[in-house]
Amino acid sequence: MMSSMEFQNDLDKLLAVMPPKVISFITHESLNDVIEIVLDIGRPPEVRHSGGRIEKLGEEIVMEDDISFVTSRIQPFTHDNRSGIPGTLHRISGIRNRQGKVIGLTCRIGRVVTGTIACIKDFCTQGKSILFLGPPGVGKTTKLREISRLVADELGKRVVIVDTSNEIAGDGDVPHPAVGSSRRMQVAQPELQKDIMIEAVENHTPEVIVVDEIGTEAEAQAARTIAERGVMLIATAHGNCLESLIKNPTLSDLVGGIQSVTLGDDEAKRRASQKTVLEREKQPTFDIVIEIQDRNTLAVYRNTSEAVDYILRGWPIRPEIRKVDSNITESAKELKQELTQQESQTPEDNKMNFSFSRQEYVEKVKPLKKIYLYAVSRTIVEKIIESLDLNVEITRNIEDSDIVIAHKNYAKGGAKILNSAKEYRIRILYVKTNSMAHIQKVLKEALDIQPGDVAATQDYKDETEVALDEAKNAIKKILEGAPEIELAPQNTHIRKLQHELVEQYNLKSISIGDEPNRRLKVIRK
Repeated sequence: MMSSMEFQNDLDKLLAVMPPKVISFITHESLNDVIEIVLDIGRPPEVRHSGGRIEKLGEEIVMEDDISFVTSRIQPFTHDNRSGIPGTLHRISGIRNRQGKVIGLTCRIGRVVTGTIACIKDFCTQGKSILFLGPPGVGKTTKLREISRLVADELGKRVVIVDTSNEIAGDGDVPHPAVGSSRRMQVAQPELQKDIMIEAVENHTPEVIVVDEIGTEAEAQAARTIAERGVMLIATAHGNCLESLIKNPTLSDLVGGIQSVTLGDDEAKRRASQKTVLEREKQPTFDIVIEIQDRNTLAVYRNTSEAVDYILRGWPIRPEIRKVDSNITESAKELKQELTQQESQTPEDNKMNFSFSRQEYVEKVKPLKKIYLYAVSRTIVEKIIESLDLNVEITRNIEDSDIVIAHKNYAKGGAKILNSAKEYRIRILYVKTNSMAHIQKVLKEALDIQPGDVAATQDYKDETEVALDEAKNAIKKILEGAPEIELAPQNTHIRKLQHELVEQYNLKSISIGDEPNRRLKVIRK
């Protein structure tokens, strides 16, 4: 891991190639949050801070001599107009005019930031292939660097970095200490990255290959070849989220690709979908996909196959949200200790804690139950789930369910579906009616909610059911001898239902009062 002294030495090497008019305005301290130093002919030099702020370095404009001062002190630019400073992670990129002359420079400051993968360390140590997605500047390459060191040094794996433009391990023939004992294969031109990926597998027997920015169909095919040979692959790709990657025809193969499929009548009915649907074509190249939402927030899809299937079918999918955060709650701290037992091996001053979202903590303590409904009102079930705050998801695929709730009257007609549930050894419960009270009772039984549970005391009843229960109690009291009873005010529709209920017991009811306080009075005939 890089110390502050090492970082200052790296800055010294960068400042050594900067023109005097830039050096006079900056110090080590002023570069703490700077991402880039920009030099364009005819404009004052400027620095770009991590928060987006741009600061001009004086009023004196950059001249051709200033550009030449820098380019004469660095290695020649490669085909992608990039160069670097040996032994550092700094990157210098050139802008050329139509004649090929360099007229602008972007000097990106390379840093080693430790602790950025603390919240996903459990995934990095599972031996599964991981794909990182995210916009530029959110730290994808930084995470690759730290994972390379973790897997090579702490797990003792043979790691080979395929380093296009020396982006991961820095310029020069000796890889930067930030990647630990990982080996590095340099890529002379970006279009050769796919060839070097295959060469790495064939010639150097790696257990892990690290690649930055898979961006072409050929590179996606090379990644699949690597994965099929049993090599763990850690990579980044163009794309902000998993859904955009699925829709990208060039790179969708990384997550299994998509194809159009025509379903049979029974299958279409079972899925409640059209007959022609999009489905995943093959197994994904990567087992885990991680979206980097910002430098401190990551959304993890721990099962790429399942996530892609859910997205293609239009079902809701919730990734695990993990955060790099020094202020965590006690409950999240317990989860952290359970999932990252090896964290104690890291020096305390370099640790970065993480916390899960509330959603994930609930799912950890109180596992999510998936329920398949057959001829049962989905609307009523959703109301009960929301009212009782149950950790339940309604699924459209019977194979994914933990419990099936079916209507008793449709048991024969749904024999095929119920037989499938029995084959998968899924528990089946029946409701006699689609009433709120009965479905709630069966749902509590399905989830094993006991009378003493908090949720059991929060029974949900809609206003119609409450009004009819009130009418039933009034009828009981009249039959026991009460002369008359007034009910609570209700709307016209509910009063009609109350009238019908009273008639069934050969009693009389009349409406009294004015709207909105019009109500029933139940009396003997």
